[in-house]
Amino acid sequence: MNIFIKKEICRDLDQAMGREWLETNGLGGFACSTIIGMNTRRYHGLLVPAQNETHGRFVALSKFEETLIVPDMGTFELSSNCYAGAIHPHGYRHLEYVRLDPFPIFTYCVGDLRFDKQIFMVYGQNTTVISYGPFDRPVTLTLRPLAACRDYHHLTRHNPLLNGDVDICDGLMSFQPYSEYPPLHIAHNGEFQSLGDWYYNFEYAVEAYRGLDNREDLYCPGEFTFDLEAGESAHLLVSLESSTCDEVK
Repeated sequence: MNIFIKKEICRDLDQAMGREWLETNGLGGFACSTIIGMNTRRYHGLLVPAQNETHGRFVALSKFEETLIVPDMGTFELSSNCYAGAIHPHGYRHLEYVRLDPFPIFTYCVGDLRFDKQIFMVYGQNTTVISYGPFDRPVTLTLRPLAACRDYHHLTRHNPLLNGDVDICDGLMSFQPYSEYPPLHIAHNGEFQSLGDWYYNFEYAVEAYRGLDNREDLYCPGEFTFDLEAGESAHLLVSLESSTCDEVK
């Protein structure tokens, strides 16, 4: 089934927050969020794998913070978040439309620059593939991964138990915030700089409506930078499968 969501809905915050997408991998794992990438549930995330009877499902990677730099035009935030009742940034204002054909494709329009973001899961693997582009002119895209690494029924806050060590080699970043969960690997065609920082007080609207705890802190291990020429795209493969990432590198 093909689904098309027009600009008037994508750029209306109240309507957009109520529309969600879901990708599954056939193993019980999934990726899901709202169409504007604003997580409103504790269950939202770009990689929510199902491990085993001990761990069950857990939110490995919550989302990316996305910034696009276009020469002669400026800097544009593509993300949208709710922080304790305040929306920041307002990336949904650049979302032109969303279609499901067969996986979620998000089309953005920044000035006269139009490009797609695509998200899908690899069947039979705990792997999510994300791409941005192609772009019709040179741009710089920066992506900051926000990790939760916690049971998908729970929320996490800033804590001293997190291990911020990051392994970096050409085209691959890996880290294991907590020993009880497997390492997270991100293969990419950009550059990665290790930073290590917390983002505080994300507020999940659906959890608040239900009267449940609804605020979370997420950890950012660093920043991916993609300096792209005309016709090029940014690609990321987020996975628990180290062998898959090695093949892609």
